[in-house]
Amino acid sequence: MATTERSFITNVWDFFCSLKLTLFLLISLALTSIIGTVLPQGALPPEYVAQISSTKLQIYTKLGFFDMYHSWWFIALLYVFSLNLVSCSIKRLPHVFKFISEPTLVLGEGQRNSFSLKQEMSYSGPIEKGKERLLEFLVKEFSTPVITEHNGEYHLFAQKTAWCRLGVYVVHLSILVIFVGAIIGSLAGYKGYATIVEGTSINAFEGRDGQQMPLGYEVLCEKFNVEKYANGSPKEFRSTLTVLENGKPVPGYSQVKVIVNKPMTYKGITFYQSSYGQANDPSTFFFSVKQRATGKTEQIALRPKNLTSLPDGRTATIVDLTDNPGEGMAAVIGVSEKGGEPKYFKVLKNYPTMDDMRGDSLVFIFTGTDAKQYTGLQVAKDPGVWVVWLGCTLMVVGICIAFFMSHKRIWVVVSKGHVRMYGNASKNQAAFQMQFEDISEKFQEIKI
Repeated sequence: MATTERSFITNVWDFFCSLKLTLFLLISLALTSIIGTVLPQGALPPEYVAQISSTKLQIYTKLGFFDMYHSWWFIALLYVFSLNLVSCSIKRLPHVFKFISEPTLVLGEGQRNSFSLKQEMSYSGPIEKGKERLLEFLVKEFSTPVITEHNGEYHLFAQKTAWCRLGVYVVHLSILVIFVGAIIGSLAGYKGYATIVEGTSINAFEGRDGQQMPLGYEVLCEKFNVEKYANGSPKEFRSTLTVLENGKPVPGYSQVKVIVNKPMTYKGITFYQSSYGQANDPSTFFFSVKQRATGKTEQIALRPKNLTSLPDGRTATIVDLTDNPGEGMAAVIGVSEKGGEPKYFKVLKNYPTMDDMRGDSLVFIFTGTDAKQYTGLQVAKDPGVWVVWLGCTLMVVGICIAFFMSHKRIWVVVSKGHVRMYGNASKNQAAFQMQFEDISEKFQEIKI
C-alpha cells in the first residue's frame, strides 16, 4: 500500500515538473489570449450583438469569452502554470546550487580529455614556484583561483559569474510575481466606464456588472476638444478634467488634460481617455456670412424650420447636418428669395473656403453648433500594478542574465615540469574561445 501511494505521489510530482506540461500551458495561454484579443471584452457593443447569432452569443457567454481574463478556466491555467514553475524550480534548483557552491576542483584524466579548449607548456623550475607564478597569472588575467593539492599535483580552479546559472530562475520568479500582482489587481481592483458631458460632473461610474460604483469625489469635464485631420478623421481627442472634493477643486488636479496614453490618477483610481460622442442634438447652427462685394462679415444663427434674414434681404434655414470621416461636419442650407423656391448647398466645417467657389454674393463659413460633446473614460483601480512592474523588472534582469552572461571556468593543473590549462563556458562558447586563446598566448609567456 505504501509503495503504491508513493508511486502515485511520484507520478503527480513528475507531471508538474514536466517540460511538456510547460509547453502545453504556454501554447494554451497564447491561444486563449488570441480569443481575448479578437472578441470584445466587457460590455458588448450593440452592433456586435446584432451581427452574432443568439446560439453563439449564449455559448461564448457561458464559456466566459467576453470576460476571458477573469474566467475560471483562464485563471485555472495560470494557477497550474504557476505550480508547474514552482515544481520545476524546486526540482532543479538544488542541483544548480550544488554545482555553483561545490565546483569540480580536481580534474581526473577522463575529464581532461573531454575539454576542447586546452593548452599546455613545460617548465624546468620547482613545482612550488610554478604554482605561485600561475596563481599570480590567474589572479591578474582571469579570477582568483582555489588551489587543491592532489597526488603530487596542484589543481588551480578559477571561475567567473557562476551565479548567472540562476538567471532562468529569476525569470521563473518574475512570472510568479507578475501573477501575484495580477491576482491582487483582480481581487482588490476594478474596471468600469463613465461618460461626462461637457460642463457636468460625475461622482460614480458603471462597473463591469452594470452596477453604479461611487468614486468618493466628483470629476468635472470642463471642456472636450477633438482635433481632426483634413479628411475629417479624428487626430486627437482630449478631456479637460477637474477633481472636486466637497465642491472645491483639488490642488494639482484642476484642468488636467487627459488624452490617449496620458491618463489622470487620483486616490489610486485612473481615468483613461477612451471615446467621445455628441451628447445632444444641436438646435442652433452658427455661421459667419461675408458679403463678397464689401467684404463685411456678420455672424448668424440658423435653426431648423425657422427662417433667418440674411444681409442681402434673402432668408435662410438649416435643412440637414451630417458628420462623416470623409468630409467632417457639413450643413445643408436653403437660401431663398422672397416668395421664391430655396436653393440648397452644402457648407463644410473643415473646408471654410469651399463655399467661396459657389460664386454667390454671400459666402458662408460653418463655425459650429450648440451641441455638447461627452467624453468616454475608462475607470480602473489596480493596486497590484506596482507588483506587476516589479515582476517585469525582474524578468528583464533575469533574461539579460540568462541570455547574455555565461559561467566561465578555467582549470590549471601543475605537475613537476609540466603545466596544463583547460577552459569551459556554459554558453557563448565562441566568445569564450577567443578569451581563452588570448589567455593562452600570455600563458605561454610565463617565466617559471
